[in-house]
Amino acid sequence: MQPLSKQVVAVILGGGAGSRLYPLTASRSKPAVPIAGKYRLVDIPISNCINSGINRMFVLTQFNSASLNKHIKNTYHFSAFSTGFVDILAAEQTPDNPGWFQGTADAVRQSLRHISNLDYDYILILSGDQLYQMDFEEMIFAHKQAGADLSIATIPVDKRDAPEFGILKSNDENLITSFVEKPNADILKDWVSDTGLDMQKQGRNYLASMGIYIFNKNVLANLLQQAFPNATDFGKEIIPNAISNHKVLSYQYDGYWTDIGNIYSFYEANLALTQDIPQFNLFDNSKVVYTRARMLPPAKISGTTLEKTVIAEGSIINASRIENSVVGIRSRVGNASTVVNTYIMGNDYYETLAVMEENISQGIPKIGIGERCYIKDAIIDKNCRIGDDVKIIGGKHLANTDHQLYTVKEGVIVIKKGAILPNGFTI
Repeated sequence: MQPLSKQVVAVILGGGAGSRLYPLTASRSKPAVPIAGKYRLVDIPISNCINSGINRMFVLTQFNSASLNKHIKNTYHFSAFSTGFVDILAAEQTPDNPGWFQGTADAVRQSLRHISNLDYDYILILSGDQLYQMDFEEMIFAHKQAGADLSIATIPVDKRDAPEFGILKSNDENLITSFVEKPNADILKDWVSDTGLDMQKQGRNYLASMGIYIFNKNVLANLLQQAFPNATDFGKEIIPNAISNHKVLSYQYDGYWTDIGNIYSFYEANLALTQDIPQFNLFDNSKVVYTRARMLPPAKISGTTLEKTVIAEGSIINASRIENSVVGIRSRVGNASTVVNTYIMGNDYYETLAVMEENISQGIPKIGIGERCYIKDAIIDKNCRIGDDVKIIGGKHLANTDHQLYTVKEGVIVIKKGAILPNGFTI
């Protein structure tokens, strides 16, 4: 029997403009957004593939892809004796297709001419903006056992979340019998499924598509190129139409999974990493999350009280207190500052002492967070310069707004990448 590396090719969808994650996506694509202090979102699906024995991957991109391309080029190198790769497939205009990607299905359709040159039996389609740890080998085994044409990873969700997803029903053999994309709340009563006792106790009575699909090679080509050549989206068009004349399996996943769809879900997912036993476990030997190997010194901490805080390498921390926060690579936090419920993404470089002195003489704060600052309920994007005595206090009392230096969404203040906040600045 062939190993998965010979049977499966993975396609990771880079997503659209990522407007719901703005301003984090103002200059980068969604999969390139830094997460957990030292990773990028795209590292999650790539790591899940590597841990599952799948080492041939394509990442489909269209918007703001320069930093993503650089990250992948600098990170994923397989042995000269391996067939493994992670390749970027950027949207391209061709004589027979002058348009950009119009949706998830259209992106895969346009990329098939590059992918189909490889020898494989199954194509695994993943999203580039989800946080989870999943063994795809188990899902592929279930797909083969059922003799399915298409398998969809599903997860139980509650009534509040159901309208945000594709919701489906399946029979006793877990074959999907009906599917509706983002149903209105008033029809949900017709879409209740038997999700198991544990899930039902949590009120998670609806089976939602996770946007993770396994297609048989020929089935995908037929659906995209012959049966529905004008369909642009998997959830809205391809899957509902495939159910009537294909064997479509629901593979129920009961682990932790979250869709990083907006600023609040991104903020929440990062801060959840500070829990004693987080649902997304970065400390699991069998589920390693891979990223770029940086030659950074260990973090240096002086005089700081730390409570439920994750600190990445290369950081220099002199704060008085950091609580329930994630501190990214090369972060600098000055004396007597307090940081609470905040994700600091960190910095791409260190300033030399000479550069610091030159900037200070011109009234420009050092890179990082200055002295006597108070920061709460915030996301600090990369390479920000926050002066002394700055107060950034988020919360539901703040109205949504977009300022030159920051954005407020659902009470979370996002300081924009490279923003300079002068001494005494207050939000």
